[in-house]
Amino acid sequence: MASAVNALNSLLRGTSIEDHEEALKLANAAISAPGPSGSIEKLTAQHAKVVALLKLDRFDDALRIIASGGDALAERCVLEHAYALYKTGDLDTAATIATSASSSRALKHIAAQVAYRDEKYDRAASLYANLAPTSTESGEEADVRINALAVSAQRSWQGRGQSTLSAGQDTILDAGRREDLETFETAYNAACAALSRSDVARASILLRRAQQLCEASDELGDDDKRAELLPILIQQAYALTRLGRHDDAAAVQKAIDASECEGAAKIVAATNTVVAQNAALGTSNSINPYVVQRQLETALPATPTGSDRLFSHQERILRRNQYAIELQCYKFKGVQSRTAKQLKQLTKSAEEDKENAPSTVLPETVDLGIFGAAAKAELQTGKEALRRILPLLEHRPDDIGLLLTAIQLQLQSKNAEAALGLLESFFKRAEESSSPTSARFAPGLVALAVSLYKLQGRHNAVRVELSKAISHWQASSTSSSSSTQSATSSTPASLLRAAGVELLRSPNPADQAAAASAFEALYAADPVDRITVAGLVASLASDSATPEQAERQQKLAASLTPVDQLTKGVDVAALLQGGVAALSAPAAVAGKKRAAPAASAETAATTEPLSKKAKTGSAAKPAALSRQAKKLQAKSAAAGDDSFDVNKKLDAERWLPLRDRSSYRPPKGKKGKRRGEAATMQGGVVKEEETLALAGGAGSVRVEKAPQGPSAAAKKRKKGKK
Repeated sequence: MASAVNALNSLLRGTSIEDHEEALKLANAAISAPGPSGSIEKLTAQHAKVVALLKLDRFDDALRIIASGGDALAERCVLEHAYALYKTGDLDTAATIATSASSSRALKHIAAQVAYRDEKYDRAASLYANLAPTSTESGEEADVRINALAVSAQRSWQGRGQSTLSAGQDTILDAGRREDLETFETAYNAACAALSRSDVARASILLRRAQQLCEASDELGDDDKRAELLPILIQQAYALTRLGRHDDAAAVQKAIDASECEGAAKIVAATNTVVAQNAALGTSNSINPYVVQRQLETALPATPTGSDRLFSHQERILRRNQYAIELQCYKFKGVQSRTAKQLKQLTKSAEEDKENAPSTVLPETVDLGIFGAAAKAELQTGKEALRRILPLLEHRPDDIGLLLTAIQLQLQSKNAEAALGLLESFFKRAEESSSPTSARFAPGLVALAVSLYKLQGRHNAVRVELSKAISHWQASSTSSSSSTQSATSSTPASLLRAAGVELLRSPNPADQAAAASAFEALYAADPVDRITVAGLVASLASDSATPEQAERQQKLAASLTPVDQLTKGVDVAALLQGGVAALSAPAAVAGKKRAAPAASAETAATTEPLSKKAKTGSAAKPAALSRQAKKLQAKSAAAGDDSFDVNKKLDAERWLPLRDRSSYRPPKGKKGKRRGEAATMQGGVVKEEETLALAGGAGSVRVEKAPQGPSAAAKKRKKGKK
């Protein structure tokens, strides 16, 4: 055993180990050599074997060795254990081990990677922000920068890049600065961050720079270059497609071999290939959805597991593509049943994970609800779609995607009141419910309510809604301030900023206090944001401000750009003279008819007869004309007719038919008389009746009067022979 241990020790003392298979053989020889199992030599050999297995990407085998080695080996291999769990996808256990052990820098890196892979980007950004200033080893600062840029990009893909109170960390990162153009890793991550913010043109430039740096790198071999170029080319094809450069995207896509990709990259590459092939066909009318569905089913591999699986926003995109193609293939019942089933599963998972339910479940529920509504409406629009969707909304009132679809259809039908009624009904149910999936104060829904209120000119309702939203988010951050990842980090900064600006306009002191608290929270998270500083200065400018607040206001105002410099080159006098354009409030009476155009005074004067005697005194005043008179006057003036008298009283029965008027007289003559009798006849001939008394004084009865004389039939009957 001594020879094997000595050989292993000499190998471990080397500056670098390239042959990991040789290290694994020596470790196995040292472990199988005779000797006590709990000796230091055995633990060293087992530790070396675990490291060699990790280097060879045999993570499951490394976990088995750690589990069979007992507590002594587990305590010695904490870093390796956490890393192996991270690579196999057991993120919860990896996070527990990384946080429970001593806080070494290596374990902090593992904890940050686990948080990133578990899509807890606020915690990952916080860990990398703490690691960045204390980087000591060579290359560590660059690694931290690369990983921090990746976190920033993922936060932006979730729609939270600059929208939460922890977005100041992304501001400090300043993705796409000059230093990021020096290595292909930082250029690639900066491009991904730009793509997530829909800055596609800048992302295309950064991706081209990353490709050039990777191809010119001397530190990478040919195989490593191909592996590093694959994700760069995939994103480049996506960016070119977004820019509408389909020919260039197809050319880049030809350079990508999906068979060389592994894990999530293989799925993305296969999807982009299908998209590029169909985009080259031209218009959407020339694309056969059945063929596209068959192409995707053939090209897409099985969903990968472990740490190389798809992120949630990637899964959402693929799911949306699948549902969109199935809807085009008229598979309405299948889409409707599967979306309803997945909505139930999401609701159940939200009940189990109440802490992260609103942020993780809401985007998926919205997608599923929208596609379920489209399947229910069978791709119909307008009133026909509403007729099919509204009954379903009564059965699923908490389906946000279905609700938003109904609101959109109501707005397209120019029925804003009905749309606002649907939203307010949802708000009322959400306030009465204590469900963790309640999205009552989600920023998007609050913004929708504010837009609908402003559309109707209800500014007080806007302020009430924003005050409620601020109170809710502040209460949420206070109640969870003791947790490691508090809700403050996910408080929507965009909502607080918009609410603060709107509430500053209110004369109510309570609204102004709420605005001040919103800007204080924003300033605490990002003190360099000028909009936040300006809002805080405005909120401190009150008559009841203390001397300390006044001094702070002056200090903050000094950090802003002077007003004279901001207005330099602006014609203020012209702006004041022109006024401010504002939308007028809608009319209270929606059914009011449009007024007819009235003739001008000059037109009325020219159409009046010249021979008419001029009136004097009070009679010279022109009489007020009715709307109908003005309309007739304008018509006659346009036709050149000067016989219309504006002072002549119009016939009140002019709307009735001619025969129903009181002035109607039937024409004379035999023909006209028959017409008049026919016009007044209502049914058949009127029969004559008479009253007969009953015998014994029992009363009387009305009967038809018997005809006088023989009937016409009797007259025509011939007499018989006598």
